Amino acid sequence: MAYLNPRVLDLGLNVLVTETTRLHYCSDEPTTYAQAVSLSLGSKASPTIGAPVDRTPSGRKVTVAAVANGAATGAGSITHYALVDATNSRLLATRETAAAKAVATGDTITSAAFDVGIPGAGGA
Repeated sequence: MAYLNPRVLDLGLNVLVTETTRLHYCSDEPTTYAQAVSLSLGSKASPTIGAPVDRTPSGRKVTVAAVANGAATGAGSITHYALVDATNSRLLATRETAAAKAVATGDTITSAAFDVGIPGAGGA
């Protein structure tokens, strides 16, 4: 049976914890840092990301805390999150939101907590 020590998985997830400088709320799924910025309808500086913990059914995950005070800088429908390292112009992670959310320029953006995980060596 394949096995990866949690430390192996945690080191990858710790990049999110230590290098994420901004959470962008995007109108589509970005595949690069430049796209995350150009598709951004708003953002939250320095989002809170928890330490790696066990993921079900296997692997490890981190939780990005809920946001109550994101700032909308554009109008449209938020469909994706993007975690970026703005210092080094890196897209670190992206995922679809649970539901699309319409925003207008100047709105306060709120979002629920969400997980980013790495499956264990067995898959899933």
